[in-house]
Amino acid sequence: ATPATRSPRLGRRAVPKPDRLDRLLKSGFGTYPGRKRGTVHPQTVSFPCPACQRDVDLGERGLGSLFRNLTLERVVERYRQTINISAAIMCQFCKPPQLEATKGCTECKSSFCNECFKLYHPWGTQKAQHEPTPPTLTFRPKGLMCPEHKEEVTHYCKTCQRLVCQLCRVRRTHTSHKITPVLSAYQALREKLTKSLAYILSSQDTVQTQIAELEETVKHTEV
Repeated sequence: ATPATRSPRLGRRAVPKPDRLDRLLKSGFGTYPGRKRGTVHPQTVSFPCPACQRDVDLGERGLGSLFRNLTLERVVERYRQTINISAAIMCQFCKPPQLEATKGCTECKSSFCNECFKLYHPWGTQKAQHEPTPPTLTFRPKGLMCPEHKEEVTHYCKTCQRLVCQLCRVRRTHTSHKITPVLSAYQALREKLTKSLAYILSSQDTVQTQIAELEETVKHTEV
């Protein structure tokens, strides 16, 4: 068809890209020499890439085959907590009528308004060193934080012998390093220390005897 005889609807239709046509043929759409009609192909799921908008073949499992973005999950969870906080949490120490809580304290396990927080954390006392946190109804124990990324540490790098967070893990500095969860590293270290302590305690009598013999030898040498 020429531009003069072509239908206006066909003129507006986007021409598929060659790479998309190849993927469609490989996935079982259309016919080509050597392909039998009615051949059953595994069902695949395509999903547009958020960055380049190109279709990505996710395979039979679809979105279930993708890795979880733990960093983004934490951001979403904090945002949800902020929404819930702004709607419900009130100061636990105000006299009626209660004011809305603006600060929380993990050590005190309570939520405060600005005035009550100053009142219960007076300047010059040990409580004044408590770090304020967003108010919440469920206070979790404060975990160790990564000094570089301000994220909670979740793993231990055996090569560097230091705790790392999720952001530290994806850095090139820890490529090919032996990294294990914090709990596994803690249990392994605890077992090692327990065995070492048991060996020391079992050898205590022998060591004391050797010390006494050395002291006797020292006295004999001095004489």
